Amino acid sequence: MLLHHFLEESARKYPEKIAVVERGKRFSYRDIEQSANRLAYVLRQHGVERGERVAVFLDNSVEAVISLFAILKADAVFLLLSPLLKAGKLSYCLRDCGVKAFISDAKKINLFGQVLDSIPGLNPVIVTGKVDEVRKRGVKSFIGWDEIESIRTYPGAPNKNIDIDLASIIYTSGSTANPKGVMLTHLNMISAATSIVTYLENSSEDIIMNVLPLSFDYGLYQILMAFKFGGTVVLEKSFAYPYEIIKTMVREKVTGFPGVPTIFAVLLQMDLRHCNLDCLRYITNTAAALPVEYIRKLRSVFPNAKIYSMYGLTECKRVSYLPPEELEKRPDSVGRAMPNEEVWIVNEKGERAGPGVIGELVVRGSNVMKGYWNDPGATDAVLKPGKLPGEKILYTGDLFKMDNEGFLYFVGRKDDMIKTRGERVGPEEVESALYSLAGVAEAAVVPVPDDILGNAIKACIVLKKGHALTVREVIAHCRRILEEYAVPKYVEFRESFPKNTSGKIDRLSLKLDAANFKQDQLGGALSGEGP
Repeated sequence: MLLHHFLEESARKYPEKIAVVERGKRFSYRDIEQSANRLAYVLRQHGVERGERVAVFLDNSVEAVISLFAILKADAVFLLLSPLLKAGKLSYCLRDCGVKAFISDAKKINLFGQVLDSIPGLNPVIVTGKVDEVRKRGVKSFIGWDEIESIRTYPGAPNKNIDIDLASIIYTSGSTANPKGVMLTHLNMISAATSIVTYLENSSEDIIMNVLPLSFDYGLYQILMAFKFGGTVVLEKSFAYPYEIIKTMVREKVTGFPGVPTIFAVLLQMDLRHCNLDCLRYITNTAAALPVEYIRKLRSVFPNAKIYSMYGLTECKRVSYLPPEELEKRPDSVGRAMPNEEVWIVNEKGERAGPGVIGELVVRGSNVMKGYWNDPGATDAVLKPGKLPGEKILYTGDLFKMDNEGFLYFVGRKDDMIKTRGERVGPEEVESALYSLAGVAEAAVVPVPDDILGNAIKACIVLKKGHALTVREVIAHCRRILEEYAVPKYVEFRESFPKNTSGKIDRLSLKLDAANFKQDQLGGALSGEGP
């Protein structure tokens, strides 16, 4: 089985059923299947071959959904890139994986035209919206979405791929400024989706509200899972207008709501007493641990909904889930291994650790990635030989402990990566941005525990003599260079940094300070001088 068979099978079984609702427009499985077949035909006609990469640079939209399935139908590999990417990171991703074709809207193409022009071999560019606005650029071959939709004859072609071939590359922040491309096969993604659907007990009656970006694997899998079981996805760009989202949930009789702590923080401040959300069957959370207090409040506000606290990472999609019936007993646990997966904890010697011992979490299963694109060193650091000949298992880099019944408890990161807002941020990336600001002599970035974000980013700065900066100036500078999730929430100006014996900044000392960090400790840094 291949990943796009989810769409094909649901289109066969439920052709007239609504698959996607977007801004009031409704699209059936037949609609999406036909559009995906047209786009796959166009991609093949313009030279996209088996295994080549096609990038999708769109906001959450039905066009993005159609594109990912069309790319798979063409035996190619899809990249769903965050619409928030800046030019530098967009250019890196496109160059790193040698993108063959690009799908985006006219506004983004005009904004990032120079990036596209600089990518060798990138052709064609498929444009949603007003294609005439970009055709005058004349460098690439532009194809309008409306032109594709008007095609009446679009012969298909048998798939050459098998399930161990790549389906997607998902770029995630690495330990340096450059992101890493997580390679996922059809088998990886089918296995993960199947396991999640199993424990969520999904059926074709489920209607999922998705406000999460499709470039985030948590958002992407809402589409894949729904298309697997023949459900409906109500697709929104974001949670920026929460009351409108709630109205839509009531109107569409939504049964499933995936979120992250930042979303639930807003949701729990809303007055929902007059909103009939009795259809809501389940709520899921991942990206950062859901505070125990949030869990209690969600259970009170949504008494009919099962709440699933989960843990995962892009390299294997999902690791664990806490069965809702266990919430009362162990609300601070992220659960146990999902179906068709094995997990355990190893100590510093690589030996399996017993209950209560803190160590690195290891994951074994068909959901574990193939590796990092073009980065064998990083791949070998996390994918290591298992007991079976040729088998590779995933060392997550996350520290956990496990109780006697196999339930997992997150402790922290093993390396310097900062997980915030569901993203992983390399300190070096943020520090590089800080060092590009005139007046900065030394900079170090550390995580600060945060109930909502998982971790917030704190920038510690030593200024050059005679220079002055404000928190507002530092934040504004970072916003011009970095993605929003990588922008520091806190800035602290210091006279000096603690140093180790080799003269390097003592990051461990800074981390220990940050672990006990209180906002009022920053004094004037968070006063009127702040952002």
